[in-house]
Amino acid sequence: MNITRTTPAARAVRLAAVALAGATVLAVAPTAAVAADGGSGTAAVSADAASRIDLGPELRAIVERGSSTAALGEARENGRRVWREAAGVNDIDSQRTPRVDGRFRIGSVTKTFVSTVVLQLVDEGRLRLDDPVERYLPGVVPNGGAITLRQLLNHTSGLYDYLSDPRFLYQDEASLRSYLADRRWKSWSPAQLIEVGVQGATYFPPGQGWHYSNTNYVLIGEVIRKVTGHNWRSEVDRRIVKPLHLDDTTFAGTRPGIPGPHAHAYAKLPEGLADLTLINPSFGDAAGDGISTTADLNRFHAALFGGRLLSAARFAEMTTAVPAPMLGAHYGLGLIRYDLPCGEVWGHTGGIPGYNTVWLGSKDGARQFSLSFNLSQGAESEDTFTTLNAFILKASCGVGAVGAAGAAGAAGAAGAKGGATANSAFTLLR
Repeated sequence: MNITRTTPAARAVRLAAVALAGATVLAVAPTAAVAADGGSGTAAVSADAASRIDLGPELRAIVERGSSTAALGEARENGRRVWREAAGVNDIDSQRTPRVDGRFRIGSVTKTFVSTVVLQLVDEGRLRLDDPVERYLPGVVPNGGAITLRQLLNHTSGLYDYLSDPRFLYQDEASLRSYLADRRWKSWSPAQLIEVGVQGATYFPPGQGWHYSNTNYVLIGEVIRKVTGHNWRSEVDRRIVKPLHLDDTTFAGTRPGIPGPHAHAYAKLPEGLADLTLINPSFGDAAGDGISTTADLNRFHAALFGGRLLSAARFAEMTTAVPAPMLGAHYGLGLIRYDLPCGEVWGHTGGIPGYNTVWLGSKDGARQFSLSFNLSQGAESEDTFTTLNAFILKASCGVGAVGAAGAAGAAGAAGAKGGATANSAFTLLR
């Protein structure tokens, strides 16, 4: 299959669309030819530019024009915070300003934590990336002998994304009301999620394309359980959260609340905003039930890209990325690489009802930024994409980047939005 070519600025616009894939529907990327591409590692924004950067105007625009009730952001340079701010309201009743250290649901950024644990197990000789999933989960996945752990991690397995199943959809007012009233409280076990995923039609034979599928990471979570004897949350906590002192990072399981201070999430209905903060996030599992803060995420990024969590060989495998055309990006092992006008940025994006996350930085671990914004479900607009795109470009490339890429950004926003909403799926985990 031919791969659509895009300019760096257009890719930045697609990044905005991907980060917003949790607005009302989830962007489901098309299949694509797979070819390894490790990237050049070119750093984004210079140290001098980073030290001067003020993302406040862009953050406030995400709230004032971008249909979000709250937004939190932080940028770091060489381990030093160079900017942090909160905008909007903590909740529509109190109208208080959100706390800059507030917690939020991180959606698919969870995948990078999970992938890091798998790669640590490879470093320890306890599994191999080219082992078939059948070796660890016999009889669970049809054709599991032909699907490797590497293919699960980089979304080249071809397995159906369980979140595309109608049981997880809401795409109109009636289904949203049904979700708010009842379905948001439903508990899902990993086995149930996997069953939905493996019963769906495969997208392509293993290794013959690329398609984002949350089924892959629920399976990876179960592989971790089989190898270690502990669930994936325990292993992430023991291996990453505690050693890095990520004290505000948790993994929710079936717990509906967010511990600690947090901005509320909302869905837009004709009569006003309905609170969407409390949900049972078990439908995310290892694909996306995490909770964190901008500071914790930036510390995790600095540690991962600074060589503190993986051997050089495993990190090289993690950052060997295959084309992910619908994302306008490349996908490694639980990491996304975006090629922006100023060079590469690495990380992930995430969405879960009412919460969206952008988590990116330079490959050398020197610079990173995190953004959480509470886009009201069903309220996205052209300005949502324009304002988010401006934030990402400035955070990644520094002052002046938005103007340089602005024309392409404005022209591409509608196309990016169309790509993000072309396929109906639940609001999670891209």
